[in-house]
Amino acid sequence: MAERKVLSKYYPPDFDPSAIERSSKRSRKGGKTEPKLSASRLMTPFSMKCTHCGEYIPKGRKFNARKETLEERYLSVQIFRFYIRCTRCSGEITFRTDPKNNDYQCERGAKRNFEVWRDDKDEKYNDETEEQTLDRLEKEHGEKEEQIERDKMAELEDKMLDSKREMQIADALDEIRTRNARIERNEAHGDEALATVQQGLDEEALRAERKAAEDAVAIRKEFWEKKRAAQSAAVDAEIEAKLAAPSIADKYGPDFWKRRKRTPRPKLFAKPKPSLV
Repeated sequence: MAERKVLSKYYPPDFDPSAIERSSKRSRKGGKTEPKLSASRLMTPFSMKCTHCGEYIPKGRKFNARKETLEERYLSVQIFRFYIRCTRCSGEITFRTDPKNNDYQCERGAKRNFEVWRDDKDEKYNDETEEQTLDRLEKEHGEKEEQIERDKMAELEDKMLDSKREMQIADALDEIRTRNARIERNEAHGDEALATVQQGLDEEALRAERKAAEDAVAIRKEFWEKKRAAQSAAVDAEIEAKLAAPSIADKYGPDFWKRRKRTPRPKLFAKPKPSLV
């Protein structure tokens, strides 16, 4: 384990690090420097068909790819190339970024499948130069600016129409409020008049009820007075009749009250006398 530690390395006193030359990887053909590749984990950005074995690779399948940074650029945007291998035949497939069309471009080893959402104009602009692309983009930008100006004018007109409509609505609301206030005032006056009439009717009914109650009390009082008078007259007549009637002494005379001889009552059941025999 000591050999893996940096502190255990030995550097001689005459070591000159500047004398060491950097070794560059040269390709076997032409002596050119091989491109720098870095490992990258990605998913396929589109569905494709392998040209070696006909295997279909769907969009979104994960691959351990190699990423190459190209020297060419598009409007100062870096372009990258990716290397993957077919899952069936291990054939090499390469595709690169396409910042011009905001997409990816399949280069070799596979063919991109047909996609409905792709527009035909994307392929039409593939052969454009940078100047043509800039002119086209400037033209499209100018058209967009004009469209924005037209949209602003249309928006201003819409705002004017909306404000006019709001004013009309406000006037209509004011008219409705005025009419409702007038109706409420009329209803209030009508309610007051109706309340006055109802109050008069209630007072009249109350007076009639009170008068009827008083009449009933008077009639009842008169009835009881007549009844008491009749009863007192009957009592007086009875007393006078009793006073006018003859007494018992006058009726029978003084001899009626004398003691008379008592006559024995006849015996219905006589006891038999005992015989001497």
